[in-house]
Amino acid sequence: MSIELSIAMRYLRSKRRRAIISVVTLISVLGVAAGTASLIVALAINNGFRQDLEQRLLGASAHVSLMRPANDGIHDYLALTSRLEQRPHVVAASPALYEQVLVSHGSRARGVVLKGVLPEREMKVSDLLAHISFGSSSALAQIDPPPTTDAPPSLPPIILGKEVANDLGATVGTSVLVTSPQGELTPFGMVPKYMRFKVAGIFDSGFYDYDNGWAFIRLNDAQRLFGLGDVVSIIEMRLNDMDTAPAVTQDVEQDSGAGFQATNWMQDHREIFHALRLERVVTFITIGLIVMVAALNILISLSMMVMEKTRDIAVLISLGARRTQVRRVFVLAGALLGSVGTVIGLIVGFTLSWFGGHYRLIALSPEVYAMDHVPFSPRLSDGLLVAAMALLVSLLATLYPSRTASSVLPAEALRYE
Repeated sequence: MSIELSIAMRYLRSKRRRAIISVVTLISVLGVAAGTASLIVALAINNGFRQDLEQRLLGASAHVSLMRPANDGIHDYLALTSRLEQRPHVVAASPALYEQVLVSHGSRARGVVLKGVLPEREMKVSDLLAHISFGSSSALAQIDPPPTTDAPPSLPPIILGKEVANDLGATVGTSVLVTSPQGELTPFGMVPKYMRFKVAGIFDSGFYDYDNGWAFIRLNDAQRLFGLGDVVSIIEMRLNDMDTAPAVTQDVEQDSGAGFQATNWMQDHREIFHALRLERVVTFITIGLIVMVAALNILISLSMMVMEKTRDIAVLISLGARRTQVRRVFVLAGALLGSVGTVIGLIVGFTLSWFGGHYRLIALSPEVYAMDHVPFSPRLSDGLLVAAMALLVSLLATLYPSRTASSVLPAEALRYE
């Protein structure tokens, strides 16, 4: 152990003639610990929200989508879908038909986004049909037998979101009426077009926006309900690396030809993830002020320590200690205070984050936040960043007291001793 570190530790351990110095020193350590722990927890929450949103949004939606907005849909969609699956980074593609409809059961009714899909392809692109809590999605893959005179034709299947089913009072096996706003032309004018469906399953994705506003039917049933013919409105793609979405979007749009438009998850959810990044920066700055206050306490504590140890410093200089060594003593003392506070804060912060995430300690309203608890996801990189910031601020707080200590004049300090 160097002589400077030995003296610094001795100064920190020694009993103070002024008790206030010990109190300020303790407050300094606790302040650094509180600031570090608060930053770790706040960043863990921010990262948890981002990861949870990414997982839910990108699990329920496509990475890249191809549409033809200025036309009446995509006609040769099966051939185009097969061609798109051969593109680099594209692992699956699925055609779909979207439309806003009214679903009613008895006296209850509500609007939902109805998606007509090919289930064997849809499950490779989206995870929503993998979260069936009641019933099964296998009914979407079944082909209806031709009707006979002995038995009436069976109702086509529909998969409802959990909140949709709860609002309608529908369960598996219930018959619901789906009304399309497209309508059909009759001698009496335009009238809404409707079909009856049988609830084959209820999905629970855990993401409120989907559970509260989505339903799935077979693609051919959607085409028949909307009266659009053998067309789809979109082809969705899943990538092996979602970060390649911008390049794949441009490549797919150019390859598909005129009239097509491609979008990706970064464009569709830009506002959400931008808000989370901005919140992360603001959180780091605001909670980081706690560490700044703790650093001021370190500065005050060391300054008072220099005043108390003026005679000892003068003796050290008289015995031959260099002024740089004296400066180093107080820099090390401040670094020790910051290090102890940082270590305590890291332990407390990661422990609270683990308990909060493992036991879901903070509940949320899913109607407002789209999730039922606060997710915690602490990262080692955040811990290293916070530790480096706390130690840097602690070291900066030692500059003035250490400089003051090194400028002590032995003759002046020991004149009346």
